[in-house]
Amino acid sequence: MIIVTGGAGFIGSCIARRLNENGRDNLIIVDQLGEGEKWKNLRNISYAEYINKYELFEELHSIGEIEAIIHMGACSATTERDADYLMENNYRYSVALADFCVTNDIRFIYASSAATYGSEEAVCLDDETTLESLQPMNMYGYSKQLFDLKARREGWLDKIAGLKFFNVYGPNEYHKGDMSSVIFKAFNQIQESGKVRLFKSHRPDFKDGLQKRDFVYVKDAAEIVMHLLEHPKVNGIYNAGSGEARTFKDLVTATFQAMSLEPKIEYIDIPEAIRDRYQYYTQADMSKLRATGFEKEFHSLEAGVGDYVKNYLMQNIRNY
Repeated sequence: MIIVTGGAGFIGSCIARRLNENGRDNLIIVDQLGEGEKWKNLRNISYAEYINKYELFEELHSIGEIEAIIHMGACSATTERDADYLMENNYRYSVALADFCVTNDIRFIYASSAATYGSEEAVCLDDETTLESLQPMNMYGYSKQLFDLKARREGWLDKIAGLKFFNVYGPNEYHKGDMSSVIFKAFNQIQESGKVRLFKSHRPDFKDGLQKRDFVYVKDAAEIVMHLLEHPKVNGIYNAGSGEARTFKDLVTATFQAMSLEPKIEYIDIPEAIRDRYQYYTQADMSKLRATGFEKEFHSLEAGVGDYVKNYLMQNIRNY
């Protein structure tokens, strides 16, 4: 069995789908569906069992042979302010799962986050020796960093693998609301008004719309997880981005082009409440992952956005 926590969520459900494509349907999906639309992500997935996340630890010892736990389950809202909830849901839950896997020699692959890098505006290096120096800007990022630090302190990073996901976009994200990608939001804005609103630059070294992020297609993120699953000796923390920073203007232009429309962009002020914390540049250094033998090429921004918009959003198909 392979357990995928957050298996009905955005990245987790795409990983489960990719496992199906690889002939694996011996999956246990762990999540908390609630009353939202997230359950629809399960419709294209073949799996053996579903377990509510709060019941998982009661079931673990009765599941039988577990090959791996792919831990994507967490609250990923950067705006979440309930620190106690994030400590319990993101940190302590991860600690318990990792301890179980290390004790029982089970492959453990987990989601960290590029949010752990904080306000750093540079090519982000996934150097585990510098973990203590990172200063996340929100509680979500801190909850992820706290587990990274715990894993290093316990010596688990020699036995488990973590991924610092950058700006992931693609199918299966429709339920995420404000946390959905800029592409998803741009597509809906274009359909509603024919234009997209982007933040102005409030710095002289960047023109409007030329702020940069490392955008990575969710199908590429799933390929990285497959690589780690197939290479159980590859352990430690790795960046999961495209390795190329692109501008928000590039992103929105690619969305318009995929819809066969001329770009129409309106620039608005960054709200003062976040203006002093707004990042103008982030990029993942992917050399550490490449050194493990990961050879697959990432989708270019245009190719990834084109596939997402043309084959999913414009077809009203929301699931990978």
